[in-house]
Order: sequence, then structure tokens, then C-alpha cells
Amino acid sequence: MSEQDSTAYQVLARKYRPETFSDLVGQDAMVRTLKNAFKADRIAQAFIMTGIRGTGKTTTARIIAKGMNCIGPDGTSGPTTNPCGQCEHCTAIMEGRHVDVMEMDAASHTGVQNIRDAIIETVSYRAASARYKIFIIDEVHMLSTSAFNALLKTLEEPPEHVKFIFATTEIRKVPVTVLSRCQRFDLRRIEPEEMIALLRRISDAEGAQISDDALALITRAAEGSARDATSLLDQAISHGAGETGTDQVRAMLGLADRGRVLDLFNMIMKGDAAGALSELGAQYAEGADPMAVLRDLAEITHWISVVKITPEAAEDPTVGPDERARGREMAEALPMRVLTRMWQMLLKALDEVAQAPNSMMSAEMAVIRLTHVADLPGPEELLRKLNETPPPAPPATGGAPAGTGAAQGAAAPSAHGSTAPTPAGSGHAGMGGSGGGAQAALAPDAETALAHYARFDQVIDLIRAQRDVKLLVEVETGLRLAAYRPGRIEFEPGESAPADLAQRLGASLQRWTGTRWAVTVVNEGGAPTIAETREAAQDSLRAEATNHPMVQAVLHTFPGATITEIRSREDLAAEAEEQALPEVEDEWDPFEEDD
Repeated sequence: MSEQDSTAYQVLARKYRPETFSDLVGQDAMVRTLKNAFKADRIAQAFIMTGIRGTGKTTTARIIAKGMNCIGPDGTSGPTTNPCGQCEHCTAIMEGRHVDVMEMDAASHTGVQNIRDAIIETVSYRAASARYKIFIIDEVHMLSTSAFNALLKTLEEPPEHVKFIFATTEIRKVPVTVLSRCQRFDLRRIEPEEMIALLRRISDAEGAQISDDALALITRAAEGSARDATSLLDQAISHGAGETGTDQVRAMLGLADRGRVLDLFNMIMKGDAAGALSELGAQYAEGADPMAVLRDLAEITHWISVVKITPEAAEDPTVGPDERARGREMAEALPMRVLTRMWQMLLKALDEVAQAPNSMMSAEMAVIRLTHVADLPGPEELLRKLNETPPPAPPATGGAPAGTGAAQGAAAPSAHGSTAPTPAGSGHAGMGGSGGGAQAALAPDAETALAHYARFDQVIDLIRAQRDVKLLVEVETGLRLAAYRPGRIEFEPGESAPADLAQRLGASLQRWTGTRWAVTVVNEGGAPTIAETREAAQDSLRAEATNHPMVQAVLHTFPGATITEIRSREDLAAEAEEQALPEVEDEWDPFEEDD
């Protein structure tokens, strides 16, 4: 091979770079707009191209520059969307040596001085030989704030012979003041069908023998980037050395066989931990990267989830017919909650594998977790199994089970969480009634004030409403009520009651109600405290719940499980009522006629 031949080689990404708008792939909307603008002579003063890497932003900028300066083979043509590629301007722009088309990389020229030297101080001079002086700034979002500000005035009112073309992958980092002065074009990802057709044309032109499945793998790896796809195709052709198949492309990309990844996915979904670990080890031994295997599992999980929602998504040209059939079967068989759980666990596993010192060990642990979680029953299936599980035989006891009969009715919680215990002694059995002589001796104003506190639990509500937490705790835990009438409290102090509880309780009630309260201490006859009554009620509910057949089935099925909280239907209804939005009354309409 001669020295001239060795230097003539160009990588495919440059050799097959589009030269005209008709060569652009997958950007029909932008091409149509630009063609109409050129035809109507409505060429904007500034353009900005945005999109992911490799979709043709800089290439489009050069095509626009050639189209605006092309003079045709005969030297008489005007601006066109089909540059000839033969005139001096087209040739010079294509080779990057045109004096009037200046390309600038904003990543290495970020400062205001670079903008001043390259653009602001030269923009007033007319083009040396071309029709327009064109400034192409690549990765324009890398410019500093001061550089953008320096460019604004020139960008808003450029001379007639000057055009700006910007390209960026981070459109959100470009100031709105700059965007408002540009005509924006969003270059979208290239669809798989168009990408496969492009790669087929290039491979045929190069005389390369490469299978359609291999092109599908390259297309999937490129993720919509034409430059990435052509670079991978260039590498695949060299890797295959004449004839390239899927095995060579998988080895080149470090991918596992998608069919085998589906096998691994199926084993995980069946809970076959041993088979899944064996398959993962076999793929690793054949050169598959553990991170790539988990990434493929996540991709399959996503694909099956989408197919389950929209079955037409299975018609993916990058997926073979066998894989499509298997994907449809899995989408029908697997519930969505299993797929979403698999997705979340795979995302966490990918982070763990990336940080682990040994990626294979971390991947194996992730597979073990996935297999153990995959076959867990859902709520409906679990409920059915628990209903079918016979409860264990109750222990032989002589008395009635706790939580039933008289023990359950010993103390009933009030609506606000406090209790109304029945004091000891028959003289106080009628709590909340009009009372005896002491009640009759009250003044009319005092009687009116105390009418709101006919029961002791209303006193508790008053303390709670005043937000005296210390007094509330002391009353609930240390006051054993012996007798109660509005304005008079007799109690036996508990072990935790402070010595001055009676004095402070009476003073506080007098301050809040405006009426004197008589609070006295007795030596005996006190009922259980509110805290003790509440705890007894909870114990009764817990015992009743424990004796329920369904709960016994759960405790039998899951050894070591405990009851942490019990909520009644009334509690759930109260929570729902608190969370519900208040009803909005109908607004009065002044124009509505009276009935």
C-alpha cells in the first residue's frame, strides 16, 4: 500500500457526513422549514441547533453556510437548499478553510475577550469573497455570562451580510435573551428504522458483509445518534474482518446475548436462584460485563412494561421476532407491580455494582435478591392463602378470652381519646346529672359556666384545648377519679401524681372557666387512671385481634411477626374525614332569579 493510499482513509463518520439537506436523516421537519425559508428568501439572521450528540447540529450549520454562499457551477446561482458542492465556496466550506465562514468552539473560547476578538471587532467588515459572513459557534452554552452579554447587541441587529449559527446540546443553559434572537431547531433522535437503513446503505457502499441483527444491535447501542452509529459500524467492520455477525458485535460492545438475557430474566421471575446464578456466571465467563447484563435486564424490564401497557410497542425493528414473541408472553404473564418492583431493584443494583470493588460479586448478590423477591405473593394472593390456612388450635383456658365480654366494656374511649371512667361508690354513679345539694348551692352564673362540663372527659378536653401538656399528662397518668360533679373533683392520687396536682388543677380550671372549682384528695375509692384505662382497652383490642383467625394465620405463616398498631374502623373513618377536603358552599349568584 502506497503512502498516498494510507493517508486517504477517512473514518465513516466523516466520509459519509451529509453534504446537502437531502442527505440529512430523520430531520424532515427542520429540512422542510429551511427549504421553505430559502425559497421565500426569509433567511433568519441567527439559527440555533439543539439536540443530543451526533444528530447533525454542526453538519446542519455547515450545510446552511454552504447553501447561503453557494454560487453554483456557473457562478450565477443564489442561496439554495441544494448546494452544488463544486463551486469555490462549497469546496472551501466543506474543507473548513473558507475565510468568511468562521467556526468557533465555545468550549475553548468562553471569555468575553474571545467574543470581542473573533466577532464583535470583525462583524462590521463585509465578506471578503462570499455572499455572507457566517459565524458558527459550537457548544454555545459554554460561553460565559459576560460573553453572552457582549454578543447580545450584535446578535439582535447584525449587519445584513452577517449570519450566526449556534449549536448546543444543553439548550437550557443558553440565556433566554439569546434564544429570543434566534430561530430554533430541535434535532430529534433518529428513529431505529431510519438508522438501520442508513447503516445498511453505508455498509453496502463499503462492501462490508454485516447481518441485519448486527445492525440492530449497533442501532440500539447508538441511542439515536448517527455519529455514534457510524463510528460503531466502522469498528464492527474492522472487528468482523470481512463478515460481521451479532456475536462479533456483542463481543465488541461487551453485550450479552439478548436471548440469554431473556432466559436470565425468566429464571429470576420464577425465583430460580441457582439457575440464574449459573446463567450469569456462564455469560460472565464468555466475556459479558456484569454491569451490561444488569443494564440489559433493566432494559428488558422497561420494554416488557411498555408492551404490557401498549402492545404495539413490541413491533420494535431492533428486536428479533423470537424476542418479540417472548416479550409478549411475559407481558401477559407478569403483573405490573412485579415489573415495577424489578425496575426499582435493578436501578439500586446498578448503583451498587458501579461502586462495588468486585462487580461480579455485587451482580450475583443483586440476582439473589431479585430471585427471592420476584416470587413473593401479591396482596390478593396472600389474602387468599391466609384464608385457606387453618388457624392454630387455641390454648385450653378456663376463662373467656381477653378482649371479650365484660372486660371489653370496662372502659370505652371518648371521641377525643380520653376516657370516662365510672367512679367507685354508688353515690357517684350518675355522673353528668344535676347532682345534689352542693350543685343546687351554685350561683346562676356559675351554674351556666359549669354546664359545659357535665362530664369529667369534658374537663380533659378543656385541658387539651388549652394546650397545657404537662397538666394533661399528670391528670391522665396520676389522677384516679373518685367522684365528679361540675365544679367539684375528688380523686385518689396515683404513684406518679405530683403533690400539688390538686392545687394546680383547681387553679387552672378556675382561670379557664371563671368559676371556682373544689378539687380534693381522698385516700381510697379512686378508679383507674385514664392512661391505665386506655392501655387496658388497647390490650383488650390487641388480645381480640390476636385471637382473630386471619391474624393467627398471618402469625403462623410469618414466624416472628408482631402486631405493632391496631386501628379500628372508627379510627380509619376519622382519619379519612380529617384528610377530606371541606365542602365548598355554592356561591351566591346575584343574577339568579328567585324561585
